[in-house]
Amino acid sequence: MTVSPAAVERVRGLLANASAGAGLRVSVEKGGCAGMSYKMEIAEPQKGDEVIETDGARVIVDAKAVLYLLGTTMDVKTTQFASTFVFENPNQTSACGCGESVELKPADPSRVGLASV
Repeated sequence: MTVSPAAVERVRGLLANASAGAGLRVSVEKGGCAGMSYKMEIAEPQKGDEVIETDGARVIVDAKAVLYLLGTTMDVKTTQFASTFVFENPNQTSACGCGESVELKPADPSRVGLASV
């Protein structure tokens, strides 16, 4: 997963008062009208998680979500009324009309150079 400069800045701000070692943990969970949704929380890394550290921003990718997030770019979208994280995910096959949930397929490990997962 790639984290854009805008997302790095936002993550650093969110982690400014967090405990040492904490990061913004990104996972996917079942739910919503399209089947899955992204979940984010301030947390410590767990065994098997991928940790991305860029310019003082720590993003933790949940071990169960890695195949769903391979090739994804995490960015920030800002409008007049809100600012939110957005994910440009090549594994997304559809999304609901409200934008709160997505349908994801896991990446093929052989296509991304992983022998087995």
